[in-house]
Order: sequence, then structure tokens, then C-alpha cells
Amino acid sequence: MSQIDTTKDVYLFVHGRMDLLQKSVDALIANGFQREKIVTAVPNKVGNVGDYMAMLWMPPNPDHIKIQKITKVEPAEPVGMIGLWKGVTKEDILKIQI
Repeated sequence: MSQIDTTKDVYLFVHGRMDLLQKSVDALIANGFQREKIVTAVPNKVGNVGDYMAMLWMPPNPDHIKIQKITKVEPAEPVGMIGLWKGVTKEDILKIQI
């Protein structure tokens, strides 16, 4: 976890799987993330460069959380459920089993 900056927010995408929300939060905490930095992702507010995205993967039946670091945020027209996240560029950095 040395590559993770625990002072940054991590935006959690559960892709509608609210039944896995608590299990996902627990897995993130067990892997070094701070509870107060875990934010449920919404389409109308994106993170900042250096923050993280945590996505249950692969929908609809995820078996792990894909951790990605936000590397660029550009203005974007909101699109469907993706919303403003369409303008976010990220890189994969870690995988956590759930």
C-alpha cells in the first residue's frame, strides 16, 4: 500500500450493488484506506487529480475492487449514469478481492 496516499479521497462505485457497499468499505479499510476518506461516487461530482476511484469489478457480479488513481480531470458534458466522470482519466494501480 506504499503507493496509496491515505490523505486522498477514494470514490467508491458500487454499480447499483448496494448489497456489497459495506463489504466493499470494509475491504478498503482492511487495505489501508481511511473510513472518513471513502466517498460514495455520484455522477454530478468528480474527484481531483491524485484522488482514487474504487470500482466493484466486473459488473454485474463483481469479485474484486479495482483501485484507480485519477490522473486528469477535464470538463465534460454529463452522460447518463457516468455523468461528469466521463472527463476523468485514471490509471489502474491495485486490485482488492472481495
